[in-house]
Amino acid sequence: MAAPPQLRTLILAVNALLRKRRYHAALALLKGFRNGAVYGAKIRAPHALVMTFLFRNGSLWEKLRAVLQATYIHSRNLACFVFTYKGLCALQSRIQGKTYQVHSFLAAFLGGLLVFRENNNINSQVNMYVLSRVLFALSRLAVEKGYIPEPKWDPFPVVTAVVWGLVLWLFEYHRPTLQPSLQSSMTYLYEDSNVWHDISDFLIYNKSRPSK
Repeated sequence: MAAPPQLRTLILAVNALLRKRRYHAALALLKGFRNGAVYGAKIRAPHALVMTFLFRNGSLWEKLRAVLQATYIHSRNLACFVFTYKGLCALQSRIQGKTYQVHSFLAAFLGGLLVFRENNNINSQVNMYVLSRVLFALSRLAVEKGYIPEPKWDPFPVVTAVVWGLVLWLFEYHRPTLQPSLQSSMTYLYEDSNVWHDISDFLIYNKSRPSK
């Protein structure tokens, strides 16, 4: 079925507008907002669904509402951050007539302060995800720039051993310092596996189901 003439005319006008270079910076902000919202939803929804149904108590509606709320917050925050970052980068470049590396840092610094400043579970997980990758990237950059010598052997096994040694030590003796979802995961793996009553909660279920 062909689209009505009015709709075809509108689509042609919108496409013509999108191709105009003079509006590229402003349109890039809108596309960045869109991509941030979509990506945030794609990342958070499966994670929230699995974690909520594995570790959260409550009715089906309460669990679904928690999943939707977490997805909304992640999607909204990422969309707002991308919009803010791209806007501030474009503003600095326009003011100074040229793009400098510091523009990226300043725009992201202010964007992070405005969007991710609230200390909640979603922002904590996002920050920890980014932090781990930043530390790896800074280590590689330090080697590239010659600030530290390139290792003669692969340091990854040592880094792995230290990370796992520290996280299990923290879990066993300083558990409240760990993020709640990590505590839940590790409790399931390392504590719940110490308890069973019969074959049902040894192989089939994690914990025995209450008798009716």
